[in-house]
Amino acid sequence: MNKLQKEIIEEMKVNPVINPKEEIRRSIDFLKNYLLKHPFLNGFVLGISGGQDSTLTGKLAQLAVNELNEEQSEKKYIFIAIRLPYGVQMDEEDCQLALEFIQPTKLYTVNIKAAVDASVETLKNIGIQLTDFAKGNEKARERMKAQYSIAAMNGCVVLGTDHSAEAITGFYTKYGDGGADLCPIFRLNKRQGKMLLQDLNCPPKLYEKVPTADLEEDRPQLADEVALGVTYDDIDDYLEGKEISADSQAKIESWFNKSRHKRQMPYTVFDEF
Repeated sequence: MNKLQKEIIEEMKVNPVINPKEEIRRSIDFLKNYLLKHPFLNGFVLGISGGQDSTLTGKLAQLAVNELNEEQSEKKYIFIAIRLPYGVQMDEEDCQLALEFIQPTKLYTVNIKAAVDASVETLKNIGIQLTDFAKGNEKARERMKAQYSIAAMNGCVVLGTDHSAEAITGFYTKYGDGGADLCPIFRLNKRQGKMLLQDLNCPPKLYEKVPTADLEEDRPQLADEVALGVTYDDIDDYLEGKEISADSQAKIESWFNKSRHKRQMPYTVFDEF
């Protein structure tokens, strides 16, 4: 293991071996304690995409509010799931399966197409033509904007789905899906997240499907591993301190270095960069 790999593992907080039940409890207690420490809050908000990460985060959030309501014999705490399609989502069936598994307290659907298209057209009118990739980031930021608005009107905070196999590569939109108040599954890599879902009796379809951000229209349902040029198995192995091919290691470390700015608060004159 080289020096950089050791530094990255320490920053990403990944343990090579986990007990799924203990990690489920750790995340639930983290969420419960946050609400108890901030009594003016009512719960959590999260966009549900139908993928592994939002399914796991949403289920943990619902379990946390259920426990709090039972312990305090009241119905104060809520988890709000939000569907945020751009038009019609290709894997809508998976989204509905995830919602059935999570059983959220409340559900809202916000179709972001009109808002995104209006923003793209407004920029076009001043001579700024967004690429398909940049429009994808526009979608991610519009989704987070809607989540914060709903959270504000319900006394909630916004959850993020960022886990360590995603954080290491910066595979998220800055101030989009990367903008959140709490990230309850950070410290887990991709395979560990699957282990938690298996322990929670999640439908296998939701964690066995090919991970995709699905933001680009020119390349719909583009697999994360294709976009990154490295597999999640290699990323997970790297985070667990195992040896991987030199090519995969170089790609992971390149992504880590290029995406440092995403894991940093805005720089000031007191910061090094």
